[in-house]
Amino acid sequence: MTESRVGIVGAGIVGLAVARKLALAGVPVTVLEKEADVAGHQTGHNSGVVHAGIYYKPGSAKATMTRKGVGLIKEYCADRGLVYDERGKLVIARNEAEVPKLRELERRSLANGVPGVRWLESPEIRELEPDVAGVAALLSPSTAIVDYVAITRSFAEDVTKAGGQVRLSTPVTKLELRAGGGVNAVTLGTTHGFSRLVICAGLQADLLAATVGDAPAPSIIPFRGEYLRLAPHARDRVKHLIYPVPDPRYPFLGVHLTPRVNGEADLGPNAVLALAREGYRRRDISATELGRLARSGAFWRLARQNWMAGVREVRGSLLRRAYLAEARTYLPWIQLSDVTPAPAGVRAQAVDPDGSLVDDFRISKVGDVMAIRNAPSPAATASLAIADHIVSRLEL
Repeated sequence: MTESRVGIVGAGIVGLAVARKLALAGVPVTVLEKEADVAGHQTGHNSGVVHAGIYYKPGSAKATMTRKGVGLIKEYCADRGLVYDERGKLVIARNEAEVPKLRELERRSLANGVPGVRWLESPEIRELEPDVAGVAALLSPSTAIVDYVAITRSFAEDVTKAGGQVRLSTPVTKLELRAGGGVNAVTLGTTHGFSRLVICAGLQADLLAATVGDAPAPSIIPFRGEYLRLAPHARDRVKHLIYPVPDPRYPFLGVHLTPRVNGEADLGPNAVLALAREGYRRRDISATELGRLARSGAFWRLARQNWMAGVREVRGSLLRRAYLAEARTYLPWIQLSDVTPAPAGVRAQAVDPDGSLVDDFRISKVGDVMAIRNAPSPAATASLAIADHIVSRLEL
């Protein structure tokens, strides 16, 4: 058995942010990651956006940690010479019915202390973005884009330079609480002993947490987010990030247009049920996951409550014209010839037993194991703030 003081399961941006915080404080830490590289799942398949805090309920963990996290990630990028492109975002009300929802986002922005947010009427939208349609918009000038994979790799370097370990290709199959305190992480052929352990395993978080007796709820239901990439001739028509007003019933932000730091621009994501925990392609189907969904009361309640939205998302997934029809409500010029397929992501969405989608970050603790049970977007933005919160609760 190998021994280390604190273990982290998962080398995404949140797991490595926690490991970095510990390593820099002189705490021996080992990160166990099943993939051959860091940022292999949610971190490496998102929109690359540093969210300013417009959407989140004031006082929630998302709101407070995002606002703190923005400053920390911006400072980190400046210190390390990493790209931080603060080009700003427009959230578009496409019709009069969406204006009250946009006003609510304006209220939340002010309550959360988001800097520089400004209400725009239609003529002002056209002045900034001639090719964007809407009756009103919120401008968030501090919203930025970054390369989260590069940031995560930099975090990993910080960990190893400070004396910590990042063990790749090391899948954790189960966890065991020790009678005298501490926890064992069982990998292929090796048992790693830790005084404390943090599960930052995203899509596998609920399954690993269950091995130490954590509550089965919330359970993770994977949603594939599919993107389209703007063709080179179309990518410069819009300068800002462009988002529709989201449906307040869901923690998804709708199909949006996001420039990338490499000069590309992506449209998406949608939110389609994935039939495997890591189902990045439609043909990725796991019999184990299908069985788990079939036995899940939370999943069936979610499906009954949201079947119409689910049908709409599947239609957009199967028919590119339907996908673009949604985007045309605020980008009226976009055509099939303007887009090509882009790699998809999978969101680890926690769902409560009553079928409701968990909106806020959620963290649980059993013995010496702490588990991040729900941390989808904006977790990358908030990663350094989440790390501060986790480490403060570890009782080292």
